[in-house]
Amino acid sequence: MIANAFAANKRGEKLEPIKYELGPLKPDEIDIEVEFCGICRSDLHMLKNDWGLTKYPFVPGHEIVGRVSSIGSMVTHLKIGQRVGVGWRSRSCQTCMQCLSGHHNRCLNGEDVIVGRHGGFGDKVRCQALWAFPLPDNLEFRSAGPLFCGGITVFSPIVQNNINSTDHVAVVGIGGLGHMALLFLRAWGCEVTALSSNSKKEKEAKKLGAHHFLNSNSLDDLKSFSNKFNLVIVTTNVQLNWDAYINSLAPGGKLHIVGAVDQVKAAVFPFISQERSMGGSPTGGPATITRMLDFCKRHKIKPIIEEFPLSKVNEALNHLESGKARYRIVLRNDF
Repeated sequence: MIANAFAANKRGEKLEPIKYELGPLKPDEIDIEVEFCGICRSDLHMLKNDWGLTKYPFVPGHEIVGRVSSIGSMVTHLKIGQRVGVGWRSRSCQTCMQCLSGHHNRCLNGEDVIVGRHGGFGDKVRCQALWAFPLPDNLEFRSAGPLFCGGITVFSPIVQNNINSTDHVAVVGIGGLGHMALLFLRAWGCEVTALSSNSKKEKEAKKLGAHHFLNSNSLDDLKSFSNKFNLVIVTTNVQLNWDAYINSLAPGGKLHIVGAVDQVKAAVFPFISQERSMGGSPTGGPATITRMLDFCKRHKIKPIIEEFPLSKVNEALNHLESGKARYRIVLRNDF
């Protein structure tokens, strides 16, 4: 089967149309006719080979929504024509301890949609059927793609850290990830504080679900919330005054990093004295993704998107890289 897509042939080059052969379908796989695909900042990192993982020619795209077009012989839970979503991961071994424990996204023998293979900036994509998730009927499919990477990335910390509706949670960075975190936390029932270096985002942050808004560049503002937050979700990839954020945690609170920041330098004693902790997470396993979709269905949650045709993918990438996206960009397949 031939797929049409947009690929970069070398680092730093624009994406150009290509054709490639998908090859034989494995028994546990499906093919998907792509309808929409979100653009994530991870696509930009991979385009530039910032993480040393990119194989060229490179087709980005891992926030995919489309219809099942082919089904392997072992697949029984999906049907031809069914609309599904696919995120960062495309395969897991299902036999290692991580998979058997429900943490398929941590499988060391797994496969990712855009690492060593072609992604969703095209008309077709393939994955292990386990990683294709049926879309609930009342979920707006054109805006659903970003849920499968950005959405699950900020939903997972809420689940992992056993957040209650009575907890006070802060979100650092109100962009593609952060705006979805605000939507989830408002529906979860938490007291929510948004932190951004852009004061112009205050009105929209409160509309999205924040009860409080702080300027992330103002340490004085942050000091007024010392010992307050049960959880701080860091969605930005810039350096912060980490000690100040750690001191904003309530006793037993956690600083949870999902933005691809280079490193963290912080004093240790505040962790010891108040039993605070720091951690991070990548997306989520199939059970958590299914739970997120059910939560979105129940609370009518959808990302805020801007739509571009796939044929204008380079313009869309420039729009994201310039920081103008509000808040996620979705490409509509027009092959």
